[in-house]
This record gives sequence, C-alpha cells and structure tokens, in this order.
Amino acid sequence: MKFKRAITLGTVTLLSALFLANTTVTHANASSKYAKDQTLNWTESQELATNDLAKATDTESFNVLLNTQSGLYRLKDSGHKIVNDLATSTKVSKDGKTYTVKLRHNAKWSNGNPLTAQDFVYSWQRTLDPKTASQDAFYMYQVENAEAVNKGQKPLSALGIKADGKYQLTIHLTKPVSYFQKLLAWPLFFPVNKKVATQEGSKFGTSAKNNVYSGAFKLTGWTGTNSKWTLAKNGKYWDNKHVHLSKINEQVVKDPSTGLNEYQSHKIDETVLSGEQVANFKGHKDFVSRKSSNGYRLDFNQKKVKAFQNVNVRKAFSLALNRKDLVNNVLSDGSVVPQGFAPTGIGTNPKSGKDFAKSAYVKSGVTYNLSEAKKLLKQGYKQTGTKSIKTEVLTTDDDAGKNVGEFIQSQLEKLPNVKVSVVNLPKTAQLAREKSGNFQLIIGGWQSVFADPINFLDIWESNSPYNFSGWNNKQYDTLLSASENSLANKPEDRWNNLVKAEKLLMTQQGTAPLFQKVQAQLLNTKVKDVNYNPSGVPYDWKDTYIAK
Repeated sequence: MKFKRAITLGTVTLLSALFLANTTVTHANASSKYAKDQTLNWTESQELATNDLAKATDTESFNVLLNTQSGLYRLKDSGHKIVNDLATSTKVSKDGKTYTVKLRHNAKWSNGNPLTAQDFVYSWQRTLDPKTASQDAFYMYQVENAEAVNKGQKPLSALGIKADGKYQLTIHLTKPVSYFQKLLAWPLFFPVNKKVATQEGSKFGTSAKNNVYSGAFKLTGWTGTNSKWTLAKNGKYWDNKHVHLSKINEQVVKDPSTGLNEYQSHKIDETVLSGEQVANFKGHKDFVSRKSSNGYRLDFNQKKVKAFQNVNVRKAFSLALNRKDLVNNVLSDGSVVPQGFAPTGIGTNPKSGKDFAKSAYVKSGVTYNLSEAKKLLKQGYKQTGTKSIKTEVLTTDDDAGKNVGEFIQSQLEKLPNVKVSVVNLPKTAQLAREKSGNFQLIIGGWQSVFADPINFLDIWESNSPYNFSGWNNKQYDTLLSASENSLANKPEDRWNNLVKAEKLLMTQQGTAPLFQKVQAQLLNTKVKDVNYNPSGVPYDWKDTYIAK
C-alpha cells in the first residue's frame, strides 16, 4: 500500500519548549469555581465497539480510548495546538526523519505498573503484526519498515521505533511528515501494557476489565455489549491533580425524544438534538452547534451488484438524491450539503488559501437532477443488459440512521424499475457487515484523524483497507501515490494532485456524498472546558469541570 502521507517539513528541530504545558487552574487556587459533585452525564448515539486501540475503527471507540489512555501528545484549540502528555521533550533531526522523544518518569498504568518506552514499542509492533489484523495499521506506514512488517516481509523488531532505556524513544520515518506529531496524539499510536495484553490474549479490550489505563480516566462498567459505561477518574494518571471530573457516565440514547426528556429531567448533562428539536431550541442558552469534518455518503458495492460497476448507473443514483431536501427537511440539524467527498474545512491551498472542497468541486457529483438521472439510468440499463435494480440500503438503527435510510429509499424509487429496501442495524453490526463486504448500498461515514484532504481521499485507493465497495481507478491511484511520494516536498503540486484526485472520484461517482455533519446539542451551561476537535477524535474531557 502507499499510505505514506507526507508533505514538506523542511529543516526543523523541535524542542519541548514548543509544547506548552497544560494551563488548567488547579483546585488549590480556584476552588470556588467547582461544584461539589464533579459528575458528567453524557449520551452516545451508538454502542461501544471495542476497547482495543489496534481494533478500533469508529469514533465512539476512539473517543473512549482518547480519554482513558495517554499518548506522547494531546491536541487542543480545535486540534491545532500540540501539547505534551507523556512526552517531556521532542527533538526532530534536520532531515525531518528521526524523532527523539524523552518520556515522563512518573507515568503509570492504572494497575500501578510503570509506563515505559517499551510500552510504545510493543503497542506499535502489535498493531502492525499481521496476526492482529488492524484495519488502521496503514496509518503507521510512514515509520521505517512498517509496511514490510505489516505484510509479514520483515520481523517486528525491524520496525523503526526503538526504546533507548526506559524513558526515551527513537522513531525513524521513511520521509519527513509534517503532521506526524498530530498523528501521535491519536490513540492508534498510544502505548499498550504488554503484560496485560499477553495475559488477556483474545479477550484484551473486549470489556472494561480486560485492559488497564494510562489516561485521565479508567473505563468501568462496560461488559462488551451493554449500552452504559463509566469513565472514572484514574488516580494513577501522572497529571490526575489537574483532572476535575470524578466520573463521566455515558449511556447510549438512540431516540432524541428520550434524550430530550432525560435532559429536561436533569438526568443527563448533554443530549443530541433531532431536526425538529433544533428548530425549537436554537437560541436557547444550552444550545450548542458543532461543525465537524464528519462526512456521510452512499456507497455502491460493485462486488455485490453488477449494475453498480456502470458509471451511468452510479451517476443516476447520485443525481436522484435531493441533498438540500435531506439536510433541510429530514436532518434539519444544521448539517450542510457537501461540495464533494472531502468536506469543507479539511484544508486550504498553501498559496491562495482557498478551501479544498471549493477547489475540487464537481457540480454533477453532488447535485439533484431527476430527469438527467432517468436518462443516465436508461443508458446504464442498456449498457449492462439490465432492466431493473432491486437492492437494499444498510444503515444504523438510531433515529437519524432510520430517517436517512427512508429518505434514500424514497428518492431512489423515483427512478424507473428501482426497488430499495432498508435494513437498520446497531452501529457495531453495520460496521461488521461493511468490513466483510456484506452489503449492496450502505450509508457510511468518515471522520478525519487530522486536517488534510489525504485523510479522506486515500480510503479510495484500490488497496485501501477501507475500500469495501470495490471502486478503483489506476489514474486515481497514481495521483495519490505521487502526492504521498514524489510531490511530498512540493506543497502546491501536491495540492493540485489531490484536487485532481477528488475531481476524478466525483466525475466517476465512486461514491455519492450525502451531507457534512453538524452536531446540534443541548449542553448544561455548568459544563466547562470541553475540548472539542472537529477534525479528529471529538471530545477530550481531561480539563472539563462542572462549575458551581
């Protein structure tokens, strides 16, 4: 695979002085700020899929991992500012390919074991071990020998991360990667306790008790299948004196009406609003709107439905979708019509500053034109020798998933001889079917890890572990390969290549973008300092507190 994302770094030496310390005010000098009960009650729309960072693929799992485990760095200020966590200093070589990181000596796991450099080495090796079968292993491919290790061509010991004693890491990259430190703040790159992981074996991360924790909180009360769990303050966390919340109670609430009732009854401090609720609560003191890079789309499984191999059929299905109607009358939560697959706000032209989505806009890829859709479908039927299409769309069983699924069904059935059924499943079950390729149409979502278009576009490379629908294009692969390799140190040329790739994806209708998500919430105004990242793992509660 070619997932070696790199853009120019230049000659850089970064010292820990650049990573500002956490500036949260302590209880000692501001005790009057804090309520006596530091319990946060939060809702989730989906079940927790895993507690194993090597197996996680969904936002909810990564959000729990972000708050219960520690990495070298944390992200603040909407994901733009890097601060130290387990790292105390970082030095980058002049060629940008070698990182030397010193670690805290006082970091421990929740079971009291010291946390050392070897825990990082073991974690990275475990994720890349072919036996682990991590879907996200490709994110590590910029580390020296990572791809060869993941493909079983080299031993785990060849990986370019070494422990120099207990408290220093040396990381060797294949090339300079400007966003590498942001990646290191993502849970995939966090340490794992080898003793516990080995002892638990296949049970590791399958419940709260089958793991240990290095972060601000510990996961408790999760059996692996239940819909409630708690993040309890971790007394062993190196900076626990600056963690104000005693616990975060999380519960799955799929029905917005139920969530609103519990919120108004003061049983929870946060709830997600449906479209109708948004209209009623806009302007309310508790109303919060959070725009994210989370984009939703309709994927065509060309391996299951032969007709979807035809570009005119795919275009017809996309043109039959009235996205304005979807965001305004079905979702009604502030979500917006997309300008392409990569969302707005994911990056700007290094010279002009123009947003990527605007630069790569292909009108026909995201607009509604039913008459043109019917013409193209007629051509597609003729080209494929097909007279009708009977298919099903797979979506989630929460309120939004059901509504979007029914909307897709109603829109597509306006096409001649098209019949669509809707299958609603819990998110974990939907992910499992998607991964196994057991779907025909599926409403999928993608939340970026860091703010760069490559983090969206590379999932459509022909050998991507997330390309479940079978769309592939040699020119597209070539464009992305050049962006990640020969053009890595040429920002403008790299950018232009990515724009070409996005336009090709939309011109060929490899997927049909549906909407860019905006999360509308009610949030108790006494809940302060929620660190929200729109282009990564969304919620970091390390600094959060309940005010008096």
